[in-house]
Amino acid sequence: MIEFSQEVDASGLLCPLPLLRLKKTLMIMASGDVVKIIATDPAAHLDFGVFTNQAGHQIIELIKQDNQQIFYIKKR
Repeated sequence: MIEFSQEVDASGLLCPLPLLRLKKTLMIMASGDVVKIIATDPAAHLDFGVFTNQAGHQIIELIKQDNQQIFYIKKR
């Protein structure tokens, strides 16, 4: 089990809303903290992947189950 300090449920939201929720949450987090974000948008992994690469954050784990994608992202 990965420890996280924030959780964001972006289920049912389509691009760009899951990414905007992630960005907003990361702004209030400390460096090294982990956010868990749940998304149902099939393209979320693409959006989050590009964003984390550009911003220097790290996707620690991606779990795909049913129609959900669960991301654990560590803030740089």
